[in-house]
Amino acid sequence: MDQRLFHAAWSGDVDRLLKEVEANPTILHTIALEGGENPLHIACLAGHLNFAATVVQLRQQFSWELNRDGFSPLHIAAACGHGEIVKELLKVDLDLCLIEGKDRKIPLHLAVIKGNVEVVRELLLSRLDSIECATALGETSLHLAVKNSQFEVFQVLIQHLRQVNREDFLNAKDFHGNTILHLAVSRKQYEVVELLLNGLVISKEKMELNSLNKSGLTPLDMLMMFQSEAGDREIGEILIQSGALKAENLQSQAHVQEERSNNYDTRVHEHTRSPAKKMVDYFKYNNLNDSPSKVRNTLLVIVILITAATYQPALSPPGGTWQEDYVPSEVNNSSSSAKNNTTATKPHTAGESIMLTHNPIAYSIFLSANSVGFYMSLHMIQVLTAAFPMKMELHILVIALSTTYCTCMNAIAPDSVITYCFIVIAVTLPFIIPITTSRLRNYLNR
Repeated sequence: MDQRLFHAAWSGDVDRLLKEVEANPTILHTIALEGGENPLHIACLAGHLNFAATVVQLRQQFSWELNRDGFSPLHIAAACGHGEIVKELLKVDLDLCLIEGKDRKIPLHLAVIKGNVEVVRELLLSRLDSIECATALGETSLHLAVKNSQFEVFQVLIQHLRQVNREDFLNAKDFHGNTILHLAVSRKQYEVVELLLNGLVISKEKMELNSLNKSGLTPLDMLMMFQSEAGDREIGEILIQSGALKAENLQSQAHVQEERSNNYDTRVHEHTRSPAKKMVDYFKYNNLNDSPSKVRNTLLVIVILITAATYQPALSPPGGTWQEDYVPSEVNNSSSSAKNNTTATKPHTAGESIMLTHNPIAYSIFLSANSVGFYMSLHMIQVLTAAFPMKMELHILVIALSTTYCTCMNAIAPDSVITYCFIVIAVTLPFIIPITTSRLRNYLNR
């Protein structure tokens, strides 16, 4: 943009603008071809109403243009709180309220973020449906008001929803599946929670108290997860009194009626079940009462125990290991070694598995089965801890453990054939197990 027009727009010098246009009638058209900032953007940023109105009269198309940051003049005026300029721009076309800028934000979104109450009211009156617009992250004006702690703006938005009978919009979710109640609870905004659930402004029936986000959490779960300071107890009381539940109790609560309908049949057949059967059923996995987090923790404990149980034979194989070398030719030349010849007729090396010396087939079966169990447990650890922090360090630990296991098993099985077979098993199993289990699971599901 021409520097003379820039300075005129920044200072609000209307006379200078008119002189420049009179001297060069195509100057505004040239700016339009260049793209980027135009004088109307600068005037809206500086808050010069007369200059902005003059530019609109000379070239209305500037009202629709986005600058390099992705904002229209109305975006800038709304963010800066210049209410009179907002009204002037809306005289061009009320659809300017719906023009999408950076991240699909409309002018109302920026006014909400900055807490410009009067501008928010003006934009809502101009286009009633602007409150339903969402950003690229699925955030509505209500989400933005809560995220930026703009409680007064939030009240204005709530009143507007009541007037247009759109209270159901309070349960809209963002990209992460969070409603405004999720956000208000996680940010400990007592005023917002109390406004939504006290029943004075919004009917409690309109609010989905136990809506799940993409992480499978209800608002009450968010409160328990992000406990911090004063206010937690008060917010928790409001939620519980309103009927809020944790996710782990939500599914069972939804099936209470179904369970009650089945209770009669259960009681009829209860006396036919043996005490042993009752005990087995009591400890069975129940997908209604057992939460996924508890199941994952239980699986981790079981898998770690299996890992330890399969790793132990690498340190102490069944039957133990030979404590000395034995070669038949040397035994015949030594009287002291002759005694050992009665208990060990096959050559062996110190540290070699005794089971391998006497029964190579049984040892090979043991070695294969133990290795499958060990590497399968490592694979399950990787799966169950996939979303944990310090993932790279955990991978290094698993690789190190796998390497020591392979080294120990090779040390106690120096026989060339078995050693080579085990090396092949140790190298291929970590890759075969994930592929095989995945394909087998898909096949069984089909």
